[in-house]
Amino acid sequence: MQNWRIKLSLYLNYFVFAILLNSVGILIQKSINTYHVDELMASSLEAFKDLSIAIVSFLVGSFLPRLGYKKGMLISLGLVFLGCLLMYFGNSFTAVRVLFACVGVSFAVIKVSVYSVIGLLANDDQEHKGILSSIESFFMIGIAVAYVSFPLFYSETDPNAWLNIYLVVAFLIAVSFFILFFADFTLDYEIPGSNLADDFKQMIGLIKRPMVLVFAIAAFMYVMTEQGIMSWLPTFNEKVLHLPEKTSVFMAVILMLSIAGGRYLSSILIKKIYWLTMLVACLVGAGLMVVIVLPQTSNLAVTEINSLADVPIIAYVFPLIGFFLAPIYPLVNSIVLSATEKIFHSPMASLLTFFSAIGGTLGSRLVGYLFKNIGGEKAFYFSLIPMVILIVCLFILNILQKKSKTKITFNASSGH
Repeated sequence: MQNWRIKLSLYLNYFVFAILLNSVGILIQKSINTYHVDELMASSLEAFKDLSIAIVSFLVGSFLPRLGYKKGMLISLGLVFLGCLLMYFGNSFTAVRVLFACVGVSFAVIKVSVYSVIGLLANDDQEHKGILSSIESFFMIGIAVAYVSFPLFYSETDPNAWLNIYLVVAFLIAVSFFILFFADFTLDYEIPGSNLADDFKQMIGLIKRPMVLVFAIAAFMYVMTEQGIMSWLPTFNEKVLHLPEKTSVFMAVILMLSIAGGRYLSSILIKKIYWLTMLVACLVGAGLMVVIVLPQTSNLAVTEINSLADVPIIAYVFPLIGFFLAPIYPLVNSIVLSATEKIFHSPMASLLTFFSAIGGTLGSRLVGYLFKNIGGEKAFYFSLIPMVILIVCLFILNILQKKSKTKITFNASSGH
């Protein structure tokens, strides 16, 4: 196939960025243990990643088509390659911050480029959905790989051995760079976009729509909840459940796999269950997980952990909250996009990325503050507040959707 190099590069790009983006929880734990920063300072890593994504995604739409998607992706890969080398040789908290800033800037360009190029590569609707769904699934695999592979590089005798993973990631980035470099991008692919002022006016105009405003609040609340839990789960496992550092990271993969499983199952069930019923049930289930499971962590006895069989049952149970949270984001995304004219899908995606990034930053920052001031066993209780707000948003969305008189097409398989 003529475009196989382009497609292979898109898959590899997303895989690599899934590893780097979602290693923030691991690096928060490492920053506390290795670089001896406090929880609040460590939580700033989420801001370096997400604010970079938010700012660049807000600005990139107007000039990227003129620059060219291929050039944009090559520059991004080059930047994050340098970030990985800086992390390996720098070995400091400052190097971690710079790495996540590089990753954030690069991912914003990569995501816009990937979504745009998929539209140019696909010959029809079915092919577009197929490519997009499989790339998003590959992203989830990359997240799981991050939580499995990082502990493999930990060493009891060499405290810096874990940094070797950045040489492996840098190698994958270099492979992706050369595959993309030799891929045949024709000039027909480069479609000039509107200018920055027009993009900004479109986005501001969209915010004025009631459905989009509620959508922005819902996206913000969801990502605040998910990122708060995802970023701090390894630290929670270590500080509260008393797991060894390596085991605490490895156990966090359960959360990623439960999110992947929840999204797959919801894509089947949504054909039989009304979306509002499903999502409210999911949020109630997630809330019950917090209320029932977290109290079991209070004054948990410290035991010797020699194998996974010695790990307390709660370390297996609490990450299953991802199963309940999983369907919310893609379904809410689908509801609003389906009620929005196609011409506004691009600024809509920018708004989604912007509010999601801000929500992720505040979520992690807030959990970091709570970890420091009230303790890890109580910190995750904060997630109940955005869950309640989310339920209210869902009921409002349901009313607005019915008023829009637009046929809704659900796409639970798309990720974020």
